[in-house]
Amino acid sequence: MEPEIKKVLVPIDFSDYSKAALRYAVSFAKMFKAEMILVYVVEPVIYPPDFSMGQIAIPSVNTEWDVKAKEELNKLASNEIPKEIKVTTLIKTGKPFLEIIDTAAELDTDIIIIATHGHTGVEHILFGSTAEKVVRKAPCPVLTLREPIKGYMFKEDMKNGNKA
Repeated sequence: MEPEIKKVLVPIDFSDYSKAALRYAVSFAKMFKAEMILVYVVEPVIYPPDFSMGQIAIPSVNTEWDVKAKEELNKLASNEIPKEIKVTTLIKTGKPFLEIIDTAAELDTDIIIIATHGHTGVEHILFGSTAEKVVRKAPCPVLTLREPIKGYMFKEDMKNGNKA
């Protein structure tokens, strides 16, 4: 049985890791002639509790970030994704792993391609891993990529004149 991949979901956080995963996903989408969906998740700004009011979110700041994020995501998509690949960009607000999982389910995506940031030790214990949580709960297969992507970043480095 050959996998039929029509929709590829790529979470983006604008880190070099997620940009490398995006470039890998473009190759993947070309191979399967699949649509790409890029999602960026804005975590709401919540200020510590004021004992009289509790925790509060500041909506105007979140709205400005949503607009800026949409502009940056569209710019990234136009720079990295060839015109022959259909692409959709989405901005979500919430916990990244939950929004990624919900988006995959809502849009019936066939695969999620996500970068890992390689947190280890105390940092991993404190923050956990968005990629790890997505792998555990996703409604579809998840391809995780960590640096360096075998054979891939070397080509990019050579193109940019860097030696491995």
